[in-house]
Order: sequence, then structure tokens, then C-alpha cells
Amino acid sequence: MTDLAWLSGKQLAARIRRGELSSLEALDATLARMERLNPAINAIVTTDVPRARRQAKAADRARAKGAKLGPLHGVPMTVKESFDVAGMATTVGFMEQRGNRPTQDALVVQRLAAAGAIVFGKTNLPVAMADWQSFNPVYGTTNNPWDPTRVPGGSSGGSAAALAAGLTPLEFGSDIGASIRNPAHYCGVFGHKPTIGIVPSRGHGLPPYVHDRDIAACGPLARTAADLRLLLEATAGADPDWQAGWQVALPASKRRTLKGLRVGVLLSAPTADVDRGVQDVLATLARGMKSAGAKVDLAPAPPFDLADNHNTYFMLLRAATSASVTDAQVAAAAKRRPKVRDDDWSYTAMLARAWTLSQRDWHHWNARRMAMTEGWMRWFERYDVMLCPTASTTAFPHMQTGERWERMIDVNGVPQPTTTQMFWAGFGAVCGLPATVMPAGLAADGLPVGAQLIGTRGADLDLLAIAGLLEREGCVGFRAPPGYA
Repeated sequence: MTDLAWLSGKQLAARIRRGELSSLEALDATLARMERLNPAINAIVTTDVPRARRQAKAADRARAKGAKLGPLHGVPMTVKESFDVAGMATTVGFMEQRGNRPTQDALVVQRLAAAGAIVFGKTNLPVAMADWQSFNPVYGTTNNPWDPTRVPGGSSGGSAAALAAGLTPLEFGSDIGASIRNPAHYCGVFGHKPTIGIVPSRGHGLPPYVHDRDIAACGPLARTAADLRLLLEATAGADPDWQAGWQVALPASKRRTLKGLRVGVLLSAPTADVDRGVQDVLATLARGMKSAGAKVDLAPAPPFDLADNHNTYFMLLRAATSASVTDAQVAAAAKRRPKVRDDDWSYTAMLARAWTLSQRDWHHWNARRMAMTEGWMRWFERYDVMLCPTASTTAFPHMQTGERWERMIDVNGVPQPTTTQMFWAGFGAVCGLPATVMPAGLAADGLPVGAQLIGTRGADLDLLAIAGLLEREGCVGFRAPPGYA
């Protein structure tokens, strides 16, 4: 059954539907591999095997009776620890939350179950989902399957690591600061941050829940573009309580080839330099797209001022997440705020501003965002997608001391705070745009590089179609890390 580890979710569902494989067999094979390989990377951190077995047996009985089967019928999978699964702890990495065992599934988990999926476990994340690493005092550290001395990314780091190691066929994460896209890049899998608002977040995070937090999105990770679509279609849709009367109707993609696809390419930015090895992989992908018939522009005019874009993203991001910081942190920010110079846009200066932002000033920053959104709309009149980096480097070594902004990475021989590369997280996300990350190859250091495709609002299915076409052309695609194949 070892070959099952690398089947896509779509392939597993097809085998189960045809009766070639039972749901219980698929689950048992997945659990056996998890027990053997998970200890080395610590990606899956909590499970409910009895519940999963009951669901798998019920799925097999339903098939035997000729019941109508969902698109994910009988397929085992995991979700990020921050999603509520009835009876399983949701801690978001906080020790004091170890007793938080919800009695109801998150809405996303309910929809996955309605499609037939069997959620058997949850995957690791950083404390408060606020790092591009995945370690916390509750569950410990998750390692990158490509190199255990390096991070898997965050905050959906356990999600991407589990996929890359073949411990789960499908995953679901969340993203406000590239928390889906960054781990997909570091671990060499596919990830999709949907258009803001199309996948409901009810039951994600800790109570009291913040529904549809600004900039944030819940979305899928997988080893194929087709599986991303399968998961997105299973979960997209209005929250029946919070958005009663609303409907989500994503435009279908009519794209059958890459011919004529208009691609703008941004390989680096003055505000966030990108490692030349990462740029080389993206440049190779751009050439492959051109060879497949796409119209590739290597020097498109950006939609707006890039530095202003980053500052706007950061201010709105930290305002959105300020509810989760302590009173002491806010008091310290308020004390520092009068000392911040007008021309100081360092990470800590922006924290002092964002954590003490008035409602009036928030509207000022939101107006800047609206202007940038209009800039994107004009840009997408000339191009279909933006191809750009997901982060400045490949996965960096574990760094668990000091504050995030104090930890340094090397970018082309120049020390740079790990937080500088958040530019690539917010480039389109601040305006609510969808983005798909695709494994585009290995850099010179032997680590994966994920290419980020950004599309206009609502173009999710078109992005996934493009990713699938690139996969078919051999331009992108998952490969198993050494030692896991």
C-alpha cells in the first residue's frame, strides 16, 4: 500500500468510488506511514483515530449501499491545528489553551466532511499563527522534510510538511501573512490563498472568534493543482449565518492552453531583495511559460508604489492582528509611538503605529488600500496574472530565540531581517487578491522554490487552471523530498 502515499486526493477518491480501495484501507495506510515517518518532522501533532475509523467504516458502508458519494468520499486528510474539530484540542500553540476542546467542527471542516473527507488529525503551527516557522510550547518544533535543520514555513508549516512527506494527501490552512503560500514555497507543494471572503472562517482560531478578519483567508494546500480546486470547490461559499442570502459564484475558467496568457513578471523588489537562486528558478519558469505560448513581460510597470504598498499592508495587517497582542505590548507601543520619526518605517516603528492606530487613521490607510486595488484593476486590464516570488529565500535554518524582526537571513550576501520578505506576503493580499503558489523547481542549495501567481479578485479558478496547465507542461510540479519517496 506504500504507493498510496503519493496518490492525489482526486486519485484516491476515484479508487474508492470504483471499489478498488476501501476508505478504511486508505486510512490505515496513511496512519501507518504517519506513525513511521512523522516523528522525524513532527508535522501532524494531534489525531482522533477512533473517530476517523468510524467515519471510514461508515463511508465504506455508504458506498456498498449505492449512496450518492461526494467528491472527497472516504479520503483521509488533515487540517491546520487552528481549525476546530469536535473533540480535538485547538490551542493555536498556547499552553493555557490545551483544555480547549470544541464540541463543533469549524465550518470549513463541516464542508470537507459533507464532501466525504475524513479528517483524522491536525498539523502544527507557530504560537498565535504569527511566524514563518512552526514551533510552540504545546507541540514542539516542525522540521522541513527537505532538510530537518530548516523551517517548514508558517503558519501552516505542519500542513505543508505533512504533504511533502506523504503523510496526508490533502490539507487546509489559513493565510494573512503568506501562511499558506510561504510553507508551500519552503516545502515544495501547492497552496492557494483564495479571494478574500469566499471561504468562511467560522470555527478558525480561538474564542471569541473573529469572523472574516481583515486580509485573512482560509484555503487549501495539496500536491497537485487539481486537488487545490477540489478542496476550494468543496469549501467556498457564504457563511449561512453571517452572510445569509449571499452566494459565491466563482467564474469558471475557459482556459485550455497557455497560449496568449498575459504574464507580468516581478523577480525582485527594492523593498525586498530576492536571492539570485530563487530568481533563477522563477526566470526559468517564465521562459517555460513563454515557450508554451504565453506572452511574458519581464519588466511590467508595477500597479503602484511598492514601498507604499508594503507600508499599507503592514499597517492594516498589524491593526487586524492587534486584538491578539497583550495589554502590556499595546502599552509599550503607546509609550514608544510619540518617539517614532515620520520617516521611520522599520518593523518596530510600524508596530508602534499599528498597535495604537485610531479608527480615523485606519480609514486613512484603508483609503490607500482602495487606491491600490484600483491600481491592480487597471494592471489586470493589460495582464492576466503576476508571476513573482513567494519569499526572499528558500527555507532558512531554525531560529527560535529573540523577536522575529531580530532574526536575520542572508540574501545575496546581505543580512536582512526575516520580516523584510513580508513584502511578498502582502503584495496582492492587502487588496484581497487570490494567489496560487506552485513548486517551480529547486534552487542551487537543493531546496524547493515556490512561484507565486497573483490574479484579480474572483479569478481563483483561472489561477488554478493555469497552475494545472503549467503542471501538465512540466513547468511546475511536486517532487518528493529525498528519503520520503
